Parts: sequence; structure tokens; C-alpha cells
Amino acid sequence: MTRRLPPLNALRAFEAAARCGNFTRAAHELCVTQGAVSRHIATLESWLEVQLFERGRHGIRLTPAGQSYHASMRVAFDQIELGKRQLQQSPDEWLLRVKLPPTFAIRWLIPRLARFHARHPRIDVQITTSHKPTDFERDDVDVSIHSEPSPPEGPGYRLLFRETLLPVCAPALLQRDPPLAQPADLAQHALLSSLNRPQDWPAWLEAAGLSGLDTHRGLKFENAAMAYQAAAEGLGVMMGLLAFVRDDLASGRMVAPLALRLPTEGGYFMAWRADRPVPQRVRDFEHWMAEEVAAAEG
Repeated sequence: MTRRLPPLNALRAFEAAARCGNFTRAAHELCVTQGAVSRHIATLESWLEVQLFERGRHGIRLTPAGQSYHASMRVAFDQIELGKRQLQQSPDEWLLRVKLPPTFAIRWLIPRLARFHARHPRIDVQITTSHKPTDFERDDVDVSIHSEPSPPEGPGYRLLFRETLLPVCAPALLQRDPPLAQPADLAQHALLSSLNRPQDWPAWLEAAGLSGLDTHRGLKFENAAMAYQAAAEGLGVMMGLLAFVRDDLASGRMVAPLALRLPTEGGYFMAWRADRPVPQRVRDFEHWMAEEVAAAEG
């Protein structure tokens, strides 16, 4: 069915004049002369057979019919502009690429990710796991999450949380011999650790005043996520990070048999490119991460 539409240039002139309240300002916006705007309005009024403006010595004013028509035209022009923006948006505009260590992904991010998707359903999250530092010049990454022994310097970083070390194990491990009531009892148990965090056990044992315990023995895993799973299955005692075991401790799936909790200078940081404008999808993710961390730490 053929559409019978008014002259489109006349519609543009009317919308601009009605919005600006002045033919001169409308002409400046459209890069035409005031006379051209006036002629376009007259053409539209003739086509519609309706007077849209009252013209007087002190300027122009929309008639009631003009006000009604402008309201509908404003909606139509808004829809056209929205369609243009959506068409011009890159597919990557809604793709958030996150690179982070596998343990952080498994034990912290993934259990919370449904809440981010519920709040931002248009953002697709692509997750890759790695312990290697991110090079934003070469890596196809928007956001990097990583641990550092001390706070990084410069813009483009947010501290997520500090690291607090504490030994954890399965509740069943405490129900059988040998006992585990004080740090010295660790000598009778298998120590679980990640190959990526070789200093966690020595640092905690030194703070506990326990020397002479061989931290090279026990079970070592490629990443801490496997060591946490081994601890939950009762294979031994894992030197865990509080942020990664809070839910397990709250549910009783794991316990912290020894009281000492050791805060460190290290922490997990979120990073993004600081040499260009930050995309909205990254800002949305950063804001959500800050809320989740505050809720968990609180």
C-alpha cells in the first residue's frame, strides 16, 4: 500500500521550527535560509490544509492544531533517530570481553554473573581465563581482573578486595584423626596449594609462629580452583583466600579450623584501558562489580 506522506523536507523544517520556536534558529540548525524554512512551512500547511503557526509582529506561535501535530512528529523523529543509532552501533558495542584467573571466575564471578545479566540483558559477556598479565595493546580484552602483591599505580584500576589468607578444609576432616586444633597439627595433614601461589603457606605459617614445617610436601594443583575442590572433598587443608571461601564457610561446606586470618598487602584489581574513553559497557560492569564486592565484604 502506497504511503501518502507530506513533503519530508517540509516536515523537517516544521519540526525544527516548532522545537526552536523561531524560523531563524531553525534555519541555522538546518543550514538553510529563513526564507526557505518559511516556504517549507507554507508548503506543509497547504498540503495539510491546516494552519500550523500564528505569525505576528513578535514572532511565531504554534496553533492548537500545530501543537498536536508537533507532538506526533516529535515521536516520529525520535524513532527515526533511535533507529539510526541502533543501525550505526557496532556489534561489539554490547560485547564485554573479560579476562581473569580461572579461580576468580569459578569461585567468585560466575556464581554472581546472573545478577549482572538480569540488570544489563543487552550486554553479552565473553570470559577468558588466564594467569598471564593483560596487554591491552595486543589482547582483545575490555576488562582484566588480576591479583597484584601491591596496588598498581596510575589510572585505569579499581581495587576489588584485599587478600586475607586462612586455612580451610572439609568438616569431615575434623571428625577423624589426626586432630587439627592448632597450627602445629598441620604437620600431620596434607597441605593443598596452587602452583600459582607458592608463598601463601609460608607467609601464614610465619605469622602463626610455626617454623620447620615443610611446605613443599602435600598436593599441588595447576590452579587454586582445583585445590579448593580437593579441600572440599576432604583431601587435606587448603590455604585459602577469604573472598573465595565465604560462601563455603557460610554454608558449612568448608570450615576454618584455625583462628588466624592473615591480611596481606596484595589484592585483586580490575583494570581497563585508560588511554581512551571508557565504553559504557565497561562502566556498567565496573559499577556492578563494586556493588557486588561491597555486598560480599559487608
